[in-house]
Amino acid sequence: MTLRLHDITVTLGRGDSRTTALRALTATFRPGVLTALVGPSGSGKSTLLAVAGALLRPDEGQVLLGDTDLAALTDRERARARRTRIGYMFQSGNLITGLTAEEQLLAAASLADRTPRAVRARARDLLADVGLAHRLRHRPDQLSGGERQRVALARALLTEPELLLVDEPTAAVDRTRADDLTALVARTTHQHGCVTVVATHDPVVVGAADSTIDMRDHTAAPTA
Repeated sequence: MTLRLHDITVTLGRGDSRTTALRALTATFRPGVLTALVGPSGSGKSTLLAVAGALLRPDEGQVLLGDTDLAALTDRERARARRTRIGYMFQSGNLITGLTAEEQLLAAASLADRTPRAVRARARDLLADVGLAHRLRHRPDQLSGGERQRVALARALLTEPELLLVDEPTAAVDRTRADDLTALVARTTHQHGCVTVVATHDPVVVGAADSTIDMRDHTAAPTA
């Protein structure tokens, strides 16, 4: 399932603080391909992820996931697309305090209208795939930063998303764990065949990517 962004423009803020974050952006992202978004802070990387993931509606343009224009959907339809078609892996992991690693995935399944019984085996398989079969019953405060990120990746993949969006995956972990996590995201993309878009400042992530977009040249308007 291909992701195509066509003539996307996004403005943020109000009055004198109003800024064009993305201007007439057009780009295509293909399944099984890991694309890295690079550029300094303020160049539009996170805004692009938010638009692609139906978290932010653009002022203009189309966000086509397959034949579906996410930008044209109702709020209810966009919410359902987020739950069932898109996986997110945020910089902090965004795990739920008090839930074990396995429960993090089962909670995500419930939001996607899947029963824990139906997905428990898949949840355990995914956690094993990311090297956490022995940490199923550990809560976030019992996991390292790299382990929390791996739980977040497994959770993002639970519903077999067509689109995987990753924001600065290596920013909160040490170099060794960052290298392992980068390899895991690349391998996951190629094995699952999902469209993967990663915003990053990390040259190792860029080196592992199949494609790179420099936001300074390709998308964002200058920032104040």
